Amino acid sequence: MRTIRIFDTTLRDGEQAAGGALTLQEKMEVGRQLERLGVTVIEAGFPSTSPGDFEAVTRMSRELRDVEIAALSGFRDYQIERTWEALKDAERPLLHTVISTREEVVELTRSTVELARSLCPHVEFSTMDATRTDPDYLVQVLATAIAAGATVVNIPDTVGYAMPDEFGSLVAYCMENVPGIDEVIVSVHCHDDLGHAVANSLAGVTRGVAQVECTINGVGERAGNASLEEIVMALRTRSDFYGADTAIDAREFYRTSRLVSNLMGMPVPPNKAIVGANAFAHSSGLHQDGMLKNAVNYEIMRPEDVGHHSSRIVLGKFSGRHAFRNHLRMMGVDIPDEDFQDVFDEFKRVADRKKEITDQELEAIVGARMRLQRQQRFKLDLVQVSCGTFGVPTATVRVQVDGEPVQVAAMGDGPVDAVYKAIMSATEMDVELTDFSISAVSESPDALGEVVIRVEQGERAATGHGVDTDILVAS
Repeated sequence: MRTIRIFDTTLRDGEQAAGGALTLQEKMEVGRQLERLGVTVIEAGFPSTSPGDFEAVTRMSRELRDVEIAALSGFRDYQIERTWEALKDAERPLLHTVISTREEVVELTRSTVELARSLCPHVEFSTMDATRTDPDYLVQVLATAIAAGATVVNIPDTVGYAMPDEFGSLVAYCMENVPGIDEVIVSVHCHDDLGHAVANSLAGVTRGVAQVECTINGVGERAGNASLEEIVMALRTRSDFYGADTAIDAREFYRTSRLVSNLMGMPVPPNKAIVGANAFAHSSGLHQDGMLKNAVNYEIMRPEDVGHHSSRIVLGKFSGRHAFRNHLRMMGVDIPDEDFQDVFDEFKRVADRKKEITDQELEAIVGARMRLQRQQRFKLDLVQVSCGTFGVPTATVRVQVDGEPVQVAAMGDGPVDAVYKAIMSATEMDVELTDFSISAVSESPDALGEVVIRVEQGERAATGHGVDTDILVAS
């Protein structure tokens, strides 16, 4: 089982994402978390581009001792010397140089790497835009870098152009034809412009590379970089296929993802693999039933292994009876068999109008339904209200009275008053409303409205309780 080095460039390439710039303190906070995560290398910045990046690389070099600290440099002598000045106090420094122009590039490669190696014992050389370069020319440049002393050579798909098979073939060609390549660390760095960054990176692993460059949440320039968490869990979950793993503590993924998301102001999509809110959520009735019988039916990883608390059964319109009853029992609610279908039907009616139903809302639905008598003399079928700045509020209701529909319209001081007057007319009952309260069951924008009322008729009193997405219907 090979151990793949994880080169994290969240604080360099990731920070280049539009709007993703971090302060010094924020970079240090992310750096400490990456060290806890167990990455092999933290690329802390590009010291020659700004005083802020210089200071960030300097501080990380001095404070983070259990991880390699890398910094990117251009090929000019002053850039390399400035980068080394920031890196020199690191326990394990890695000076990363990159060249992107073809003119005289072979000689520049030699001189650049030689200078870098004279300063730093661990030097990485990157061939920018390798996937759109003539393969034989790429082989020549990589061979020159290795001969000049590079200890890591990087084959990037800088603009996310390559297809996985194509990228794998290019890596294999370099592995077979570059003199001395078996004596150095071979790395890949893939961008996601066509959505293939992770697949291309893994194609490199199958061709023998020892290091993958990636970022938390896949943040980075344009469409971003290969996602660190997806690469690590692909290797771990399918170690039978890749024959490789990493030294990452995946239990730190969720925390790390949220930290980077919050500091960069870039929300993680709910459907994001590994760390998305829905990565271990199940809403289909078929899937929920399978999950309840055996989680491995629909989960190829344990949520706890990547820092999630647990799997989540999402109650909504696709949920089945098994998941619904199981969820109620977990809440401590046990419904008699003879009442279950009525409660489930009411749940489905509400679920058709809401994306997701919270536990508080579920309690309200069950409570409201269980309070109804099984043999109802009156059943409300329809409510239609017209109201606004001008005109008198008017309500039309249709009530089943002993099984016969009665439809009535009435006006009132407000929409609820108009509804109640119409109901009283339809039922031929004259009652007095003595108490009325309305509240949201949860804090979500589409929360259910819960209404509790008290009515009196002479010495008789009754309390009513209603729940609906429409507060007038609940009323």
